[in-house]
Amino acid sequence: MSTVTLKGNALSTSGELPAIGSKAPEFTLTANDLSTATLNDFKGYKVVLNIFPSVDTGTCAQSVRQFNKKASTLKKTKVLCISRDLPFAQARFCGAEGLNDVINLSDYKNASFGKAYGLDFVGGPLDSLLSRSVVVINEEGSVIYTEQVPETIDEPNYEAALNALK
Repeated sequence: MSTVTLKGNALSTSGELPAIGSKAPEFTLTANDLSTATLNDFKGYKVVLNIFPSVDTGTCAQSVRQFNKKASTLKKTKVLCISRDLPFAQARFCGAEGLNDVINLSDYKNASFGKAYGLDFVGGPLDSLLSRSVVVINEEGSVIYTEQVPETIDEPNYEAALNALK
């Protein structure tokens, strides 16, 4: 279990992020067109998992915008923006913002991603949403960078995540 804060108030998550050097846990998520997406679908690519509570909050929306801008120019890299938002809300947001270089995926169906990555909030006002985090996975499927943002309203360290891709 990890502890982060929301405006200074402690919140717990269901576990710990995967260890650097470990194989990234498999996942099954729902894409905006309601198809299924798995980690295996991105085999051969570097993958940035931009994980957050809800695209309908300012910081979460900003992380999607920033990763769309910064990581979209990197070769052989896919940026997956993952939340428990319904795929319809994710599609609406990216459509309204003109964001085409990230892939939105939802963990709404069975919450298996949050459990596999240890990121479900347990109790508190964000209960069952995902803790703001970044996980970078190399082409072989190994975790090469992780960050669980200590204060939920803060943005992740974009530069550190992108530097891990080099």
